[in-house]
Amino acid sequence: MKTLVVGGGSIGARHLRNLSSLAAGPLALVEPEAERGRALAGELGAAWFPRLEEGLGWGPAATVVASPSHLHVSQALAAARAGSALFIEKPLAHTPDGLDDLTREVRERRLVSLVGCNMRFHPGPAQVKALLEQGAVGRVLFARIHTGSYFPSWRPAQDYRQNYGARAALGGGCLLDCVHEIDLARWYLGDPEQVFCMAAHLSSLEIDVEDVAALVCRHAGGVLSEIHLDYVQRTYERGCQIVGEQGSLAWDYRAGTVRLYDAARDATSTFAQPAAWEPNRMYLDEMRHFLACAASGCDSRLPIAEALRVMEIVFAAKASAASGRAVALTVAPRAAPGATPGAGP
Repeated sequence: MKTLVVGGGSIGARHLRNLSSLAAGPLALVEPEAERGRALAGELGAAWFPRLEEGLGWGPAATVVASPSHLHVSQALAAARAGSALFIEKPLAHTPDGLDDLTREVRERRLVSLVGCNMRFHPGPAQVKALLEQGAVGRVLFARIHTGSYFPSWRPAQDYRQNYGARAALGGGCLLDCVHEIDLARWYLGDPEQVFCMAAHLSSLEIDVEDVAALVCRHAGGVLSEIHLDYVQRTYERGCQIVGEQGSLAWDYRAGTVRLYDAARDATSTFAQPAAWEPNRMYLDEMRHFLACAASGCDSRLPIAEALRVMEIVFAAKASAASGRAVALTVAPRAAPGATPGAGP
């Protein structure tokens, strides 16, 4: 399967190397910076194109959009019009502009698509999801989901002020950059009916976007979630707590464990991630899933039509933060517990 990667930055380079390790190919890269593009493509034996039009003219069956966030929709739309299956890095978009056109193009052409929320492929959230589907904590009452880390440490070799995440015009800010936790809240609990958010630039970082955001969401059935996102913690923190009437779940990224407390037995069970697991594994599993879906025509775990619901939460959070008021959302129908629509291969 001819596969094109658009963007040779850190995540694009990761995807291209992973595609190579999965023996996918032939491979090609679109990267406007000639030195970087030639070096990365040459390392992996991939073709290199400086412009998207040239890359699409190469005739890829699948396209991985791994460019800065503000380019995702326009580049994905061009690839969809060329008939290519789509993998789009998170976030799907930085504004609503063009999303209707992209969604319609993908639907009418019946293209396979996957939006890259790789935390769905992490063994911790996957274990949490499985236990929730099993009803392990009874009826869920509330959840706390959080992530935080120090933005300048994300890419130490680069001046953080030049990173797209530091600039609103390029789709930066923790609400978009840390969208994984918003996606996980929806994956665990279903669509929110209402979102309230406070977000601000609180630190001394030289950026023009929010570096701390706190969301409170009311999901179908009255379940409440609190979602914390930030660019400022000096340690990398990520995890969740989900409380039900019969027990609770807690995932700790740093510890590599999920703990289940069963109130009926007054006992705690601990589920550890595989000893040999390392972070690139979730990116490999995510890409393997996309390639299998593209080859078979099956729905992926997070197609564009569903990822659009995640973006609606982000846009509602931004509107709430700007107005100081809660924002209501339309709730999509939710499958019964135990069903996994769009699970794909």
